Amino acid sequence: MAKTILFVYGTLKRGGRNFFRMAGQEFVGEATTAPRYRVIDLGAHPGLVHDAENGLAVCGELFAVDARGLAELDAFEEVPGPFVRERIEVPGHAEVWAYYMNTPAPEGAKTGDRWPLA
Repeated sequence: MAKTILFVYGTLKRGGRNFFRMAGQEFVGEATTAPRYRVIDLGAHPGLVHDAENGLAVCGELFAVDARGLAELDAFEEVPGPFVRERIEVPGHAEVWAYYMNTPAPEGAKTGDRWPLA
């Protein structure tokens, strides 16, 4: 059965407080996106946005996720709702997906290329 390659950048990463939600999924490796994105600090967790003009190469991890795991992660991320799952450009990988914020970034929120922010 085909698996979806998912880019994670926050609490779902290894060592993150929600990493347990990745149980049974295959860690592919650490990865960095093309420089077209930005991580937004939302306090307890981050969000990801497209930023064509001032984007950064965001650091995260890739996992090969089965259909059941993807459905559970979509439910956890409340997709579609506060987050949506869309493609992300990761050099060297043909088709990668990530969870993006589906709401405007809070005014004055800190941003960067990784979470937690430096």
